[in-house]
Amino acid sequence: MKIALVQDWLTEFGGAEKVFRSIYDIYPDADIYTLVYNPEVLEKMKISEDRVTASFIQRLPFGKTKYRNYLPFFTKAIESFDLSQYDLIISSSYSVAKGILANSSQVHICYCHSPVRYAWDLYHQYLNEAGLKKGLKSIIVKYYLHRLRIWDVISTYRVDYFICNSNYIKNRIAKVYRRTAKVIYPPVSVEQFPFVSKKEDYFITCSRLVPYKRVDLIVQAFSLLPHLKLKVIGDGPEMAKIKLLGRSNIEILGYQEDNVLKRELSNARAFVFAAEEDFGIIPIEAQACGTPIIAFGKGGALETVIENETGVFLTSRLLNL
Repeated sequence: MKIALVQDWLTEFGGAEKVFRSIYDIYPDADIYTLVYNPEVLEKMKISEDRVTASFIQRLPFGKTKYRNYLPFFTKAIESFDLSQYDLIISSSYSVAKGILANSSQVHICYCHSPVRYAWDLYHQYLNEAGLKKGLKSIIVKYYLHRLRIWDVISTYRVDYFICNSNYIKNRIAKVYRRTAKVIYPPVSVEQFPFVSKKEDYFITCSRLVPYKRVDLIVQAFSLLPHLKLKVIGDGPEMAKIKLLGRSNIEILGYQEDNVLKRELSNARAFVFAAEEDFGIIPIEAQACGTPIIAFGKGGALETVIENETGVFLTSRLLNL
């Protein structure tokens, strides 16, 4: 049986990429298709570049780094792949990967991390944070996101079976796509995170620094609590903004290797998590270290954190949402 694995992009090593790597572990002879990839990320994931086929976006100016600017081409790019030679297609999708074209003799299984966030649930938040509520650029962006929503629903008919990462996303898939999904929680290597009972005097948060992760909100809160120390691990488009919000009690560590992340998670008083996350792998890794969670009480965290035992939840009122 010939198998193709499809991922939206392989440009950073986050939770979706960890899931994709686990799928690849099951099917190491599969060929990989993605909109764009970073060779350094492939090396970190231990995937040979010879197995990976990228779309034409990879060859466009700044395609490897500024690929999100090519959003209007995403649907055309994913449909440009000819996968007619494969028997089984497995897509790992939170953007357009599930829209791969398949024929009637093929089976397409989609592991859906979420319907496209910035086109559905986070649409208005995305426009507000990007300053796109008014003006010519706003009209253009709204037009393309409208087109993306139509395509996104139509492309669900190309999927034979949906798998998702939480009951929270199962309900979102039912709402947006009117499809039933099977929940298979993402794999988390909890045995690799050492349990530490004696904690040091600091809090920690770790994620990609993008708006919906709400790391800026965490940093603002700790800026008002100078007697509490916070460490921030991660990198992304919001780095400059977060550095400006920080104070002397906040340490911005940027991207860190796994050994540093494990050490910092293990020794922290608590892990702070303000995102309405689809599932959330790092909070589970933190709990494996014996580090309690302070999380926003919505999304996947409700399925992984036991209130008043392994963590506590923040309400929408406290987050001023």
